[in-house]
Order: sequence, then structure tokens, then C-alpha cells
Amino acid sequence: MHQSAALCYRIKNGRLRVLLITSRKSKRWIIPKGWLIEDMTPSQTAGREAWEEAGVKGKCANKPLGHFSYVKPRSGKSSVFCLVDVFPLCVRSISSEFPERTQRKRKWVSPKKAASWVKSPELSQLFHRLGPILH
Repeated sequence: MHQSAALCYRIKNGRLRVLLITSRKSKRWIIPKGWLIEDMTPSQTAGREAWEEAGVKGKCANKPLGHFSYVKPRSGKSSVFCLVDVFPLCVRSISSEFPERTQRKRKWVSPKKAASWVKSPELSQLFHRLGPILH
């Protein structure tokens, strides 16, 4: 199964920061992601997920930075293997009111810290690659 994700970033006080959110159930640190949405491109889907899950909007790249995979457990069903395309999203606005605000926490951190907080080694590598790509 395919999903799209937004690697949300901003430059604040001359320093690159990325946005992590918690997953709803396990409360692990992740990036906004979700199933592809019909009539939307994968990039547009990533942008929508960034809004719904993290309350941010901005310019999302049309080309993915990379991808990562994971196994998604599903209650009452067998687990499913997911391949997630990751699109960089330059955050332009942040809202305190967004659809999943009561279900998640969000935190701005350095790419290095984000790389150490996420569980996926593949996603961790994307955080390490982000800085050189943006400069």
C-alpha cells in the first residue's frame, strides 16, 4: 500500500527546524502521513495530511525527497506493508486549530534530533539528507 508524507520544515533564526508529531495510538514521533487521496496528487495528499495532523500549511514539493517503509498493524485485520513517499513541505503558516489537535503533540526540532527520535532508520536518513538539499 502506498502513502504520502510531509517532511515539514522552516528556517527560524537562521536554523533549519523540522516538525515532528506524535502518532495517535503509540505516541511515537513521526511525520504527517496518510493514504493517497482520490483526485489528489501524492504531493497534494502530503499537504493535506500536514494540515489535518499538524495544523501547518505551506509549499509542498512535487517530487519526493525519498521514501520509507513500515508495517502498519490493523485491529481485527492482518498487518499491511506500507511504502511512504516523503515530500518536503516549506511551512508558511501554523494554526492552533486543526482537525487532529486533540489527538497529537507537535514539536519543532533540529533535523539531527528528529533523526534520533523517529523509529524508522529510512526516515532518519531523510532527516540527515534534508539540510544539504535545501542549501
